[in-house]
Amino acid sequence: MAARTQFYLNKQDAQWKGVCAGISDYTGIDVLWVRLAAVLLTVTGAGFPWVPISYFVIAYFAKTKPIGLYQSDEDQKFWQGVRTNPKRSTAEVRSKLRDIDRRLADMETHFTSRNTALADEIDALR
Repeated sequence: MAARTQFYLNKQDAQWKGVCAGISDYTGIDVLWVRLAAVLLTVTGAGFPWVPISYFVIAYFAKTKPIGLYQSDEDQKFWQGVRTNPKRSTAEVRSKLRDIDRRLADMETHFTSRNTALADEIDALR
């Protein structure tokens, strides 16, 4: 199974080699902004020799993203959050599980307790 926290080239959304789309997937930043930053850094000369060189090095060494790595957009957002801040991600999962547990307890209380208002209405219909 492929590691979901690893950087991959995104060939499905690639314009050329998939490096900017891969950076976008990895960080959660919109791919338009990643591409714009790469072009601006190259054109302005601030990163002229290093941006193209690093682009080709990443394109050569990085693995291609497996198809079906994420089941949904929500799954992809979760794994992007894990990469940025694992402690926050565990807190979010704990919070979601706590909320689900509370809702289940409320449902259990509703179905196991005697509902006198409903019983009175049923008796009134007889």
